Amino acid sequence: MSADRRGGLQPPEPRSADGSAPPLQLSEERFSRFEKVEWWEQPRLREAKVLIAGAGALGNEVIKNFALLGIGHIAVADMDSIEISNLTRSPLFREADAGKPKAECAARAAKDLYPSIDAQPLVGNITADLGLGWVRWADVVVGALDNREARIFINSACARVGKPWIDGGIEVLQGIARGFHPPATACYECTMSEVDWQVINKRRSCSMLARRALAHGGTPTTPTTASVIGAIQAQEVVKLLHGLPALLGRGFVFEGATHSSYGVAYPISPDCPWHEEVAPIDAIDAGWDTPLEVVWREAERVLGGVDAIELGRELVDELECVSCGRVRSVQRAIDVVSEADAICDVCGADSTPRFFHSIGRERLAKTPREIGLPRWDIVWARRGERFHGFELAGDITHG
Repeated sequence: MSADRRGGLQPPEPRSADGSAPPLQLSEERFSRFEKVEWWEQPRLREAKVLIAGAGALGNEVIKNFALLGIGHIAVADMDSIEISNLTRSPLFREADAGKPKAECAARAAKDLYPSIDAQPLVGNITADLGLGWVRWADVVVGALDNREARIFINSACARVGKPWIDGGIEVLQGIARGFHPPATACYECTMSEVDWQVINKRRSCSMLARRALAHGGTPTTPTTASVIGAIQAQEVVKLLHGLPALLGRGFVFEGATHSSYGVAYPISPDCPWHEEVAPIDAIDAGWDTPLEVVWREAERVLGGVDAIELGRELVDELECVSCGRVRSVQRAIDVVSEADAICDVCGADSTPRFFHSIGRERLAKTPREIGLPRWDIVWARRGERFHGFELAGDITHG
């Protein structure tokens, strides 16, 4: 997933023949109906930046609505390629798109609908390849995801950088849209039950091949339910961008079979870790191939000392064979460790991952790339109870 060009998300202002900036004009013809709404401010939408995590059935509906609404800047993150079966639920895709990345096709289709939109495709695994700089860049994040692990990651990312996000989920004729903005409101983890955590912890403790066997196999959905929930998600983003009360800490449950839909409020869980004040974050001139010692030195300057650098994602340090005990260094995100990687090269048995979530002085000579972090990520230095974030923005060119 490339984050080399923030400039692509911030296009230069158009210039007239003499080089001067033309007067700002709203598209009266295109958005005239919106502008009749008393509180509507089209410039807020034109200037808005939204990250959409997932470009499947829900993501298609959200992206379509954003293009029609005149949202100015979107980034679309998805790792999958289009299959023919996607065409029954994804209005932005065509048969000729089969085999192509969903993110790229969705971004292209958004520009077909609204040529002025700046749509950046991010092709990669959300939990492994999405640098948290993208989350900080966005005004709001939309989750159009189909698995719990990705939601947990987006929830923690938004909580760490203080951004609201609107989650959506669909299954056959049922769906749910809900919003989170910790620390002020409940977050996604606040809604998880003990059974949910047992399933997550079971996967985390399993050998690599067992984790693959427990992986989500896809949920049956319909285009009608996707259009309902995707529209609600897009509408909540419009409300957020206008400063209106939105679905934060609350949810809307759509019961398409009986139309007994209802709202729900989520309390903040006293055990949830995402309700402390958001730590300050600075962008620094350190990139994917910059030794982490540079970050450590800057953290020492800011904090007066460093105990460790905390990471915003789960990385595999080593793989240990369950049969012969052979240990191999990996240092990659769990979701990009393949089944072939998990097989012991000595005895052919499966392996169990050992994770790490922070780095000390022993890894300072390594770069973000070498320890498994994506481009444009954010890390947090800790000294005692104090935290300070550092956005690794050295690879980003500003337009």
